Amino acid sequence: MKIYNTLTRKKETFFPIKEGHVRLYVCGITSYDYCHIGHARSALVFDMVVRYLRYRDYQVTFVRNFTDIDDKIIARATEQGVDSGKLAERFIDEFYTDMDALGVLRADIEPKATEHIQEMIDLIQDLIDKGLAYPAGGDVYYRVRQFAEYGTLSGRKLEDMQAGARINVNEQKEDPMDFVLWKGAKPGEPKWQSPWGEGRPGWHIECSAMSRKYLGENFDIHGGGKDLIFPHHENELAQSVGANQCAFANLWMHHGFVTIKDEKMSKSLGNFLTIRDVLREYPAETLRLFIFSTQYRNPLDFSETALQDAQTGLDRVYDCLAKIQGLMQAAERDGGVANAASSLIGQKDRKKIESLRQRFETAMDNDFNTAQALGHLFDGVKVLNKACRMLAAQQGSAEDLALLEQAGTTLQELAGLLGVVQQDPVQYMQAKKDKLLAAITLAEEEINTLIAERNVAREQKDWAASDAVRDKLLAHNVELHDGPDGTTWGAKA
Repeated sequence: MKIYNTLTRKKETFFPIKEGHVRLYVCGITSYDYCHIGHARSALVFDMVVRYLRYRDYQVTFVRNFTDIDDKIIARATEQGVDSGKLAERFIDEFYTDMDALGVLRADIEPKATEHIQEMIDLIQDLIDKGLAYPAGGDVYYRVRQFAEYGTLSGRKLEDMQAGARINVNEQKEDPMDFVLWKGAKPGEPKWQSPWGEGRPGWHIECSAMSRKYLGENFDIHGGGKDLIFPHHENELAQSVGANQCAFANLWMHHGFVTIKDEKMSKSLGNFLTIRDVLREYPAETLRLFIFSTQYRNPLDFSETALQDAQTGLDRVYDCLAKIQGLMQAAERDGGVANAASSLIGQKDRKKIESLRQRFETAMDNDFNTAQALGHLFDGVKVLNKACRMLAAQQGSAEDLALLEQAGTTLQELAGLLGVVQQDPVQYMQAKKDKLLAAITLAEEEINTLIAERNVAREQKDWAASDAVRDKLLAHNVELHDGPDGTTWGAKA
């Protein structure tokens, strides 16, 4: 398995520190608002990573934190006239509601910053003792210039960063580049006791403290969005390596942004859609398929068209699996086992079907390339649909049916690693059919009368009248299908 490491800027063969056991830390939400699609991507990417690692027989210890004390939380609570702790708890609950709706697995450990103040104080004291941090006027700052590796994760040079840095009037830094570890208490803000006076932790220190507590000083993978590389993860790395005097995370994974018309989706820009906005219009599996249609490191452009394409793709997989189930049931009704003398499925198609799992794994082992993995699944659907058509037209062999049944099971299992196609295919397709039929706004008698009118127009070669009837039916969500046995109708998809 190869994974792209942000720290080294290349794909690396993955070897966990302890054989067979992966320790993973992912930065979670700052809980002051509803989650948007960018949060959904982060949660789903690492949900997929955990599912796939476990599929590959790794034991995984997955830690994802909650930032429940922060400037943004305090500002929102003040704006709404509520307690900041209660506001944070409310949006942690809302996070769980959204994640459950998306089918995201819970992390093994989900620590909150406010429950780990002592661990942060201990870590800050370690840094002070090593000369890497200093108290100043009730605050504590990290001495960036004392950490020679600062900038290695983001690829930034200290001299370039210094140009834009400055010291605010109320700060007492030794250097503009130094960042805060502990903030002295301000009137009306939450505060805790510390050796440097009352105050609260800075944002960056919390993940260093919580990852050290639950995963140890050196662990396997640290993950998050690309927006966290600098300054959050850069500062985490400086804190942890500085305090522990050993490697921090061996591998750093960062997913790309969700964009709308090539502009990053964010709350500050006001162009974000909440997870709930999308789930009101589309099922969770559709959103998941859309997100995994792009490899996690690449930007993902959100659009209505892309979601509709994902819905069409999802329906195609379910339809294929429903056809396979139908063939199995028909074979049972007709005597249990098909008895054709030889296989109807050609060698080339058989090879594609039999190699589906291996091709999927190869794609996923290449830096979790879900886009390529889905391509293999859809290629499998294409071949399986072809086989279903042949076996529906004429009885296949027992070997054909066994291959088809196993392929259907494999297809659904592999799709499950992405959290999609987890419903019963026959029930899914029936529900879709029922929904489409419910959208038809004409009685069956009216539809048949209009089809009869169209047939007369077609016999008279009055194509304009024929098309007018077809258009009228389409306006009522009725779609016509002309075939050798005449015209049939169904609900417009």
